[in-house]
Amino acid sequence: MYHDPKAVLSPKGRVKSVEVIFDKGPEDNSWSVARLNWDNNSAVVGIRWNGDKESTKGLPQARGNPTWFVVPDELKDAVLNAAQELSRSKQTDLVEGYRLMAADREREAEADEWTEGLIGDID
Repeated sequence: MYHDPKAVLSPKGRVKSVEVIFDKGPEDNSWSVARLNWDNNSAVVGIRWNGDKESTKGLPQARGNPTWFVVPDELKDAVLNAAQELSRSKQTDLVEGYRLMAADREREAEADEWTEGLIGDID
């Protein structure tokens, strides 16, 4: 089961806000990277697994609550840069998918026919 990384604000009192940079989404082996406001330091990078069938809250956890692993300062720029690149790539793939769908005239015609049929059903 996937646990949304935006909702992970633990440990309480330490994490004030979460800006997700990359989220693999609700799929197996999903993970995320985020900028955290940790102890009033907004230059912290965190990473976590988002959950699966065995660990519905993901990892790491503290007292059964989903939490973040804080990346050491020496690695945070590399992790952040890689996450930003993955996020850009994911967005480019999505835009390309929409472009290809829009270019498929046969599929567009079928979709128009289907939606027109729905409108007719409403009348």
